[in-house]
Amino acid sequence: MTNKKIILAGGTGFVGRYLTEKYSALGYNVINISRQTGSVNWEDENAIIEAIDNSEMLINLAGKSVDCRYTEQNKQDILNSRTETTAILGNAILKCKNPPELWINSSTATIYRHAEDRAMTETKGEIGSGFSVNVATSWEKSFFDFKLPRTRQVALRMAIVLGNNGGVMKPFMNLVRFGLGGKQGNGNQMFSWIHLSDLYNIITFLKDNKNLSGVFNCSSPNPIQNNTFMRILRQRMNIKFGLPSPKLLLKIGAVIIGTETELILKSRWVIPEQLMSAGFIFEHPTIDEAIDTILTNEKKYSRK
Repeated sequence: MTNKKIILAGGTGFVGRYLTEKYSALGYNVINISRQTGSVNWEDENAIIEAIDNSEMLINLAGKSVDCRYTEQNKQDILNSRTETTAILGNAILKCKNPPELWINSSTATIYRHAEDRAMTETKGEIGSGFSVNVATSWEKSFFDFKLPRTRQVALRMAIVLGNNGGVMKPFMNLVRFGLGGKQGNGNQMFSWIHLSDLYNIITFLKDNKNLSGVFNCSSPNPIQNNTFMRILRQRMNIKFGLPSPKLLLKIGAVIIGTETELILKSRWVIPEQLMSAGFIFEHPTIDEAIDTILTNEKKYSRK
């Protein structure tokens, strides 16, 4: 049995399943902290400390999905599910005899303002305003409030994650299939994204480069406009046309399906300046190649 151990907090979703598969293949014992059966439970402090102790890395992905209506209850749950779990993990690390060398905590590229005029970097990005930004800033504060002498801390401001078998690609592909794959809103909003395998590569890069800590934009160096993304997706799926979705229609649709238009209409223009400066090389730097890879893998999966 392996002695190597990596902890995934909130690792039962799209990203967590992928990371579990990748690290398990490398021989790691991947332990998940979640509310699902078979995981270490968030209510069991001693079990969390025992799991984290002697681990190589802790990755926190926990947080209620923002794909919901922003009712007062949902807003409170979205905030608490991030800040409270982060606090639980930080306090557990403080009680470990042999704490992990690296703690990576999720954050979000939504922390920056709506940007159609210029790109946001870690050093020159402007923090926005509103509910989602307040969640992001509170989340990062709860993380960096911990001063851990033996554990490096990295906050990943993640863009939209693209990959197979989950995430946003399936609903986008369904829109295209049913002839609704035109621009959303005016289509000028920037779409910052990261391929799932590059997210894994970034985590591995940060683990190996022990001098790196702080905040990192986790996004492709080549963000695109929404209308460009939809056009390329239509082309790659061999769909000739796609009806646009005006802002008013999106608002009505969001109410019907129980979500918010911010997820589509906010312009996230994010550049991973810190990663590029540190020498990270992207496996999937352009949206054309990333979509081709995803669609190819989707076909392979569907034939199984």
